[in-house]
Amino acid sequence: MKRLYKGLWKHRDYRNLWVGQTISMFGTQIALIALPLVAAITLGASPLQMGILQAIEYLPVLLISLVAGVWIDRRPIRPILITTDIVRAILLLAIPISMYFGVLNLELLYVVAFLVGINTVFSDIGQMSYLPVIVKKEDLIEGNSKLEFSYSTASIVGQGLGGVLIQIFTAPFAILIQSLALLFSSLFLFRIKKKEEVQKVENEESNMMEMIKEGISYVIKNKIIRNLVITTMIFNFFTILIEPIYLLFVSRGLKLAPVFIGMIFGMAGAGALLGALLVGPMTRKLGLGRCMVVALFLAGLSSLLIPVATFLPTIPAVILLMVMQLIDAIMIVVYNINQRSLRTSITPDNLLGRMNSSIRLCVMGIVPVAALAGGFIAGIIEVLPTLIIGSVGIIFSSVFVAFTSIHELEEIPKSDLGEEVNV
Repeated sequence: MKRLYKGLWKHRDYRNLWVGQTISMFGTQIALIALPLVAAITLGASPLQMGILQAIEYLPVLLISLVAGVWIDRRPIRPILITTDIVRAILLLAIPISMYFGVLNLELLYVVAFLVGINTVFSDIGQMSYLPVIVKKEDLIEGNSKLEFSYSTASIVGQGLGGVLIQIFTAPFAILIQSLALLFSSLFLFRIKKKEEVQKVENEESNMMEMIKEGISYVIKNKIIRNLVITTMIFNFFTILIEPIYLLFVSRGLKLAPVFIGMIFGMAGAGALLGALLVGPMTRKLGLGRCMVVALFLAGLSSLLIPVATFLPTIPAVILLMVMQLIDAIMIVVYNINQRSLRTSITPDNLLGRMNSSIRLCVMGIVPVAALAGGFIAGIIEVLPTLIIGSVGIIFSSVFVAFTSIHELEEIPKSDLGEEVNV
């Protein structure tokens, strides 16, 4: 714990980034279950419609990730982050306003999800590329860990509070809070003073495709990053296969009240907190690569506890799912901090935006396919068997990375050039 409260806390720009992101995280976590609950409960969406909602939200990843990466590499990142926060805040306000006037429907939800998704692509790629601009490479694990610590704290408080707020005020009220949090986040991003060095390009249009190709080529040729991408794609596919129908399982299958759903999802925050604290000791004990293998395996194994809840009374079922969510979140955070720190450390600064956008295209671009597949499969073989298929698939992601040379890595390679650390 002591390690977490020194070092980058003295860094003014990092503090502003951290505060802004923390506020945004709290708002997001409060509203995390709100959007799908608006669809599932307020609008009575079917499993397929739930899958469509999630697919639409992530469709912009497929459409604009590569262009966004090049665009971000050519421009200061801070104004992009500020703009996307403000635009998303305005878009999300459409949901509580439309409900107030009695015109909220699934079609409007789809439109808002798509437009928010476009801005989220720019925001997420920008955030991943911005931390190395502010802090030194040797501070990346500390910087990522502190952000994960904030995320987990926000999850513990936010999702539990979100469940209570939804129970009392309905889901659109929680979305209103997320909108306000995004506005406050933009204010702290304004306070960051670090001047960014931006690559100058004489002919933007003619070089756009060349720069996109350069980013894709780097990801494909770098063996470490390539194997990380494949592993994360497998993991994301089966995780998203579960995600939209899991909410249906707990809200309709188990008939849990929103307050219980908030408690279950809130344990993901506790797990993320523990994951952020444990990633250092676990990585030192197991080695970087083996730590990632173990984390993915245990994440999949814990998901197999979901079907057991069907045979239990309400309170024991809630407790079991809280335990599952805790273990799952710990392991996901451990894996994500390590893989994110690894890939950013071995990538040259001028390729960070394109590297992150190329990876995001692969690992998040598969989300719409997985979400639709989950809804479609659940509609044929029911929700419970689909949850089991997803859990087994997550375990397979750990098997894949175990058969790559990543599992032999004891620590992040010292070289700055990815081509020199092909293993």
